[in-house]
Order: sequence, then structure tokens, then C-alpha cells
Amino acid sequence: MSIQIQTIAPKDILKIIPLLQKLNTKTPKHILEERVKEMASLTNYECIGMYLNGNLIGISGLWYSTRHYIGKSAEPDHVVIDEAYRRQKLGKQFFNWINTHVIAKGCEAIELNTYVGNNQSHKFYYNEGYNIYGFHFLKVLREDNKFY
Repeated sequence: MSIQIQTIAPKDILKIIPLLQKLNTKTPKHILEERVKEMASLTNYECIGMYLNGNLIGISGLWYSTRHYIGKSAEPDHVVIDEAYRRQKLGKQFFNWINTHVIAKGCEAIELNTYVGNNQSHKFYYNEGYNIYGFHFLKVLREDNKFY
């Protein structure tokens, strides 16, 4: 098994859509495409891909910011490993790479969000040394008040 982890170039960002759709089942594909193209154009965002024999099997966006309470931090976002490759310690390998990568960029912490019902991810993050420090609140401002 030949695993490679690397940054996905902004010009290739749409290659993450099939994996992203596994996580974002409510968001129409054309909206996902618009959003990730915009994200890829930002200077405080990058997308990381995990490849097995050249096939994209895992993704994580990384948002960078400086916060008064922790300093420079990275936020993994839309973390997905294809179901067919789970329970093979690939998530641990992926996050070890991410840790090294963001430390090299000067980050002092990693903080992230996970959906309330995603118990599998909660267990994973606890095992990786993450702690819960608060709640993530969301208010939809669109007229339809829908989350997508």
C-alpha cells in the first residue's frame, strides 16, 4: 500500500467533490463546486489529499488564523476518508502528517468542529488528544433558513 499525502493545488480542487459529497449530502454539487473554488482562492486555506496508489481516498481542508486565546492555529475542515479505507489507521497517519505540516507553518494549536451525530469522529479525535472546549453555533442567514 503506497500512501502519499500532499497539498492539492487550487487548479485541482474540484477533484475533492466526490469525497466532499459523502460528508455534505444536503449541499447540491454545483454549490459545493462554487464554494470550494472560492475557498481555494483564499490565502488562509489549503486542501490536503491522501492518495493510495495515486487515487484520492482522503481530504482535509486547513484554515489558518491567529486567535487571541491560543495564537496561530489551523482548523481541519471537511475531513473525509473514503469508507472503503477506514479502520486501517489511515486517519492517524493523515493527522500525523497534518500535525507536522501545520507546526512547520508556525501553528501553536489545531482546533476543529465535528457534527454532533458523528460519534465515530468523536472517538477518533479523543484518541488523538483533542478535548472539547465549547460548542459551535450556527445561524443561517439565507431566506430559506436551510443548512446546505
